[in-house]
Amino acid sequence: MQSPAPFARIGTRGSPLALTQARLVRGLLAQAHGVAEDDIAISVIATGGDRSQASNASLTEIGGKGLFTKEIDEAMLAGEVDIGVHSSKDVATRMPDGLRLAAFLEREDVRDAFMSVKVQSIDHLAERAKFGTSSIRRAAQVLRQRPDLVIVPFRGNVGTRLQKLLDGVADATMLAIAGLNRLGEGHRATALLDPEIFMPAPAQGAIGIAVRSDDARASDLVAALDHAPTHTAITAERAMLAVLDGSCRTPVGALSRLENGMLTLRGQILSLDGKTAFDSMASGSDAEALGKKVGDDLIAQAGTEWLAQWAANS
Repeated sequence: MQSPAPFARIGTRGSPLALTQARLVRGLLAQAHGVAEDDIAISVIATGGDRSQASNASLTEIGGKGLFTKEIDEAMLAGEVDIGVHSSKDVATRMPDGLRLAAFLEREDVRDAFMSVKVQSIDHLAERAKFGTSSIRRAAQVLRQRPDLVIVPFRGNVGTRLQKLLDGVADATMLAIAGLNRLGEGHRATALLDPEIFMPAPAQGAIGIAVRSDDARASDLVAALDHAPTHTAITAERAMLAVLDGSCRTPVGALSRLENGMLTLRGQILSLDGKTAFDSMASGSDAEALGKKVGDDLIAQAGTEWLAQWAANS
């Protein structure tokens, strides 16, 4: 006798953090719709981003954020899974035709965590200490504060990166505290960084749920999980990023706050060496328009020649 079809099929990467996030979504879906968690299938899908981890190359060098979602997107479009669960900051700004981000769980802490087994803060690192990161944003922000530090390539899941610190590959690194918290590893953070100085990546800390644009059933299923304030903030941050992605590949940070229905968005772009930074801030109730306004202002401040210079070097 053939087994009944699952209530829903979730596609995810296979890293410990990705699986934790997929299981969280599965549990919430089961609770919201009165089904058993075992009735919701989780399919682990290897992505190009996972396969490239050993290279230590930055995502900018090997194709951008979509490397962590491409194969999951393809499985969704092929009808092999109904729902894609992602770290929202890993989702390409322009999703493939036929897919959309339909819901976001309530956002975790957006801050980056400083991680070291040697010192308590960036200020305490020795001159020319090795700082491990393959994020051009984090590298630029660190160099802006400590231009003497040496940036070394540093990728892998949370456990791998912590082991690299113990092995002396780098003296310190940064990780999103949201991921550490979800894994129950938040206590491993040496210090939490001021988001006004170390501005998070756009959409950092939010779990995004993707569905096929024409799949009304999946859209209805995940709508019950959508956290409206998070959805508003991420919409603005991704709208800002969409403007900037069309013009440059410089480091980008975003920080948004929603109070009494009014969203305030601050955006930042930096040179790769951290020596130059441009900031913009605006408030409004239309998230899409707000993000575009901040992105346009950053481009206007920086100028096309500056943007072209850093895009050529990225």
